[in-house]
Amino acid sequence: MSLSLSNVSAREWLTKTREGIKPWGEFLNTGKFQVPKSVAPLPKRVVKNIEHFQSNYLFVFVGLVVFCILTSPMLLIAIAACLGACYIISLKNQERKIKVMGRELSLAQQYGAVGLCSFPLFWLAGAGSAVFWVIGASFFVIMLHASFYITAEEGDAIELEMEPV
Repeated sequence: MSLSLSNVSAREWLTKTREGIKPWGEFLNTGKFQVPKSVAPLPKRVVKNIEHFQSNYLFVFVGLVVFCILTSPMLLIAIAACLGACYIISLKNQERKIKVMGRELSLAQQYGAVGLCSFPLFWLAGAGSAVFWVIGASFFVIMLHASFYITAEEGDAIELEMEPV
């Protein structure tokens, strides 16, 4: 299965995600943040906010991935080396097929060999800890936002509560 933009389902998902992005002013509106009065409405609030801001949370995740890669020079070098090797392989395969010990290797086998050879480099660069840091930081930031952001239903109820009788 190809993940290029020529794939119809990938294109549809990208379009749906792009359309689902809420305005960043709404996402970061500090007037909408409030500590829940009790723990009971918290799960409902989190689920509603994750459904509502799903595309924005995806951008938060991608931003943390980029931040992690840019602040780790060794990881940046490892990624550049792996992508460079894949680029060189694609150029070499356009000219002629690569043979090792008289046997022609397919493009998938060559990419697999690059992945296998780059595994120790990623291990030395700390890619495993970077992955878990990104997952943990994303979970923390997203749950923090989803827990404190007042949903539209709660906002209406609070406004009705505060009106003078």
